[in-house]
Amino acid sequence: MKELIETIAKALVDDPSSVNVKEVSGERVTLYELRVGDGDVGKVIGKRGRTANAIRTILNAVSTKQGKRAELEIIE
Repeated sequence: MKELIETIAKALVDDPSSVNVKEVSGERVTLYELRVGDGDVGKVIGKRGRTANAIRTILNAVSTKQGKRAELEIIE
């Protein structure tokens, strides 16, 4: 799951080396914290959050198929 988020984020940003995904496992939910470079935050979020929502939709589909629950948080 972590690799999936990294792959999608690296395809969107100008500086792929600045993409960092941290996985925080909880009791019921796994939280993924996505950090990108300063100028690339807008590219990952997209207009009105559409890109971020699309990434979250993909993440939810994959996690549901695995019988888990996951959330994505984009950190500036």
